[in-house]
Amino acid sequence: MPAADESAATAQAPPSVSGKDRRTTQPTLHTARLTLVPLASEHLELEVELDSDADVMRYLTGRALSRAEVERAHQRRIAAARTVPGLGYWVGFDHDDFIGWWILQPPHGPDQPKVAGEADLGYRLLRRHWRRGYAAEGARELIRYGFGDVGLTRIFAQTMAVNTPSRATMTAAGLTFARAFVSSDLYDDLVPGADQGEVEYEITRSTWQQRHRRTGP
Repeated sequence: MPAADESAATAQAPPSVSGKDRRTTQPTLHTARLTLVPLASEHLELEVELDSDADVMRYLTGRALSRAEVERAHQRRIAAARTVPGLGYWVGFDHDDFIGWWILQPPHGPDQPKVAGEADLGYRLLRRHWRRGYAAEGARELIRYGFGDVGLTRIFAQTMAVNTPSRATMTAAGLTFARAFVSSDLYDDLVPGADQGEVEYEITRSTWQQRHRRTGP
């Protein structure tokens, strides 16, 4: 499950989505600081930089990924956008500075029962952007988009129980603790802290609507 992370990367302007990767059902989103654009082929080098940082991958694989592994992951991420119209991965920029990526995709994997109207929320940030509020800012926008535009009924996020930074981001984004569980997934490598299990946080559309009515636009 993606956590809040990062690494030093070459700054690039937010590229436009074009060619075979164009998906009109997955829009570009904006926050006060972020421009979130749908993941496309031209973002591969940014993913390589991100996933090759062992600190970024600490609670995911416990090690940096090889380029070949990132390329395979990139193809899976691109394919995720074809599952449900409007959902998928977004790459985030603050002006010309690459921040990381965010995901809102249908439930997948052994720990995520496939329920219509639900989606998994995630994020992964370059290390130099940690603790600056970017992860929660992007997550809140995806929650708004998921409930307000896509019509989802529930959004959840999962991470290792020991991943306190990611859990804090989930809370900051408006999610609340839902459950603790032991993952059914098989790790290729032993990730430190995996023996303490996983946690899931959630927010429902009705809860989001109630908060939105109280706080206004």
